[in-house]
Parts: sequence; C-alpha cells; structure tokens
Amino acid sequence: MSSTNVHLAWRGPDACRRFRTAISLHSHTLHSHEGMASIVQLAHGIPVLAPLVRRQERRYGEAHGHAFDANRIWWTPPLSPLAAHTLEKNFIVGELGLTPLVSITDHDSIDAPHALRVLDDTRDVPISVEWTVPWRDTFFHLGVHNLPEAQSSPMMAALAAFTANPVETGLFELMEWLTQARDVLIVLNHPYWDEKGIGKEAHRAALAALLRAAKPWIHALEANGLRPWSENREVAQLCRDVDLPLISGGDRHGREPNAVLNLTNASNFAEFAAEVRGDGWSDVYFTRHAADSRALRIYRTVCDIIRDDPEHGLGWVRWNDRVFYRLSSGEVRPVSQAWKDGPPEVISWFVGLVKLLDHDRVAPPFARSAASAEKQSCKGDL
Repeated sequence: MSSTNVHLAWRGPDACRRFRTAISLHSHTLHSHEGMASIVQLAHGIPVLAPLVRRQERRYGEAHGHAFDANRIWWTPPLSPLAAHTLEKNFIVGELGLTPLVSITDHDSIDAPHALRVLDDTRDVPISVEWTVPWRDTFFHLGVHNLPEAQSSPMMAALAAFTANPVETGLFELMEWLTQARDVLIVLNHPYWDEKGIGKEAHRAALAALLRAAKPWIHALEANGLRPWSENREVAQLCRDVDLPLISGGDRHGREPNAVLNLTNASNFAEFAAEVRGDGWSDVYFTRHAADSRALRIYRTVCDIIRDDPEHGLGWVRWNDRVFYRLSSGEVRPVSQAWKDGPPEVISWFVGLVKLLDHDRVAPPFARSAASAEKQSCKGDL
C-alpha cells in the first residue's frame, strides 16, 4: 500500500524539520535535446504571448502554403552538468538547510552524470536519464534513476535502440531488466501531458493501456513542477487509483531551481529508491516558487534559452548556436548555419519578441499581465 505526503512551503516552514535530505529529480543540462515544438506549446500557454505566436504561425502558413514544422528544430538548455548540479544543490542547502541529492535526467542521454562522476565532489551522483518511450500512437517519458555504473552504457544503448525501433514486448523486457538492479527507480513523468498532441481522450487511453501492461516495473508517477496544478491533482488521484506513490519532478530546463522536491531521511539515493519502490513511501515538497505564476515561470525559462551566454560550457554564446535544424538530407546544423539568408521569419520573429519582452523596461509590465491573465493557481490539496 503506497503512502504519499504532500507538503506545501506556503503553508509554513515545519515540513522540512523532520527530514535530513531533499532530492531534486528530473532536470536538464546542455546535453539534452529539446524539440522546438515543446517551446511553441509552452508559448501557447502564456496568455499574453499566445495570440501573437498564433498570428505569426498563420502568416507563415499563408506565405508558404504549409504549417511551419517545429519538429525539425531542437534546442539545448543553457546549463552545463556542473552548473545544473550546483544550482540545485545550493537551493536545497541555502533555502531548506537540508543535505542535497541531485538526479539529472537529460533526454535519452547519460552524458551529464558521467561527466559529473569524474569530479571528486560529484562522483556519487546517480546515473539517470529521461527515456523517450514510443507507445501506441504517442510517447511517454520515463525517468530512469540510478543506473548501475558498470551497466549504464549498455543499458542506455538498449534504451536508445528501443526508442529508435520500438517493439511493444521489448519494452517490458527492458523494464524488467532495469528493475532487476534493486537501486534503480523508474518514474512515469508528467503522465497526463499529451506532448505529441493526439488529443486528450486518445492520450489517456494510451496511458491506461501502458499502466495496465507495465505497472509492475513503474515505481511512481510524477507531480511535475512545470505542469498545471489541476493536472498534478489528477495525477495524484491516479496514484490513488492504481496504488502507486506520487513523486517529485521539477523538470527544470533553465536557471530556476526545481520547484518540487522529495524529502527523505535517506542518506543516499539507493536508500531513497528502496523507500519508494519497496515501501511505497514518498514525501513531496512544493517550494515557494511553485506557487508563482506558471506562465511567468515558463516565460523566464524561454528567456534563459534565448539570452546570450558568454560563459556557456561549450562556447555556444548566441541563441542561434544552441538551436539546431535538421535538413531534409538528415544533416543537423545550428540555426546560424542552416540557412544562407538567415532563419525563417517565424523563428527570428519569435526570438525577437522574447528578447523585447525580456528588456528591463518591458519585462515587469509583461510579467504582471501574464500573471493576471493566468487562471490556474496552486490552491487546495493534491
């Protein structure tokens, strides 16, 4: 029988006092490849920005006779593995006064934890990944945390092979293999997010089928720090329906630390995994900034992506060095090199608008407008 407790920082500081450790799960570094379609989706969720983006999309369609294919464009988050780990660690120590454990989960890559484990201060970080799992007419993301170091590379190769060529029965074989390592924790991330856009009912039918088939190897469902409160409430109810614990996942892509964490008295990730998958225990903690306007927080993340970064870990200073386009030939180039006469107007226009709204004189009133236009809020229990 699973047991989840949800703690809300805005209801008082007492929640952290009986715990020794806070765990940051699900965050991304510059090793993560993120589809531009997700940014467009996020922009559609910002009330002040959404109508402007849709109008530009219509203009592109009228000019070219077809919709702009954002799926051919991908971008990378701004932070290096060490910078991302330091951001999460410093927030947990500085704001909560707890011992930090940080599990970074880039999309289909374990390069970040491997890079961190060569450093003395981070040699014990879990080797984790956000695995893209094609399923029926859609896909889901599984947070696979704490792979055994000696097997991590062949395991990641097997996961990538499935993503490239999915065979349904092969999924269960892989998940059973992963969970034979008793310290591995598998989390179904943002389960209700219809990221592919197949429609709410079709997505939920696919989710129900996945849970029926793969539940023995799924240890928890995620309360996501960047999804709507109403959606997280539905996920919490789903946890009760299927008897799985609810677990945190901040889903950080920019420079804001994860807004939702797990609290525990475990001293290492293996002990935490045992609590969740063995005992069904989970204490989820929503930080104070989780109650801020979601639209505003998403907008700030988009600004983090677009801003020039003279200290970028790979030297990609400008946004068009960090955003990539897949040509019809299959070759991938940075946007700065993909078009002879510069990127399509819809891309340049979007970037220009974000930079304008990020200006010191424009950002405050825009932020107030975005927050006031937003209807959802973090009120009530999960």
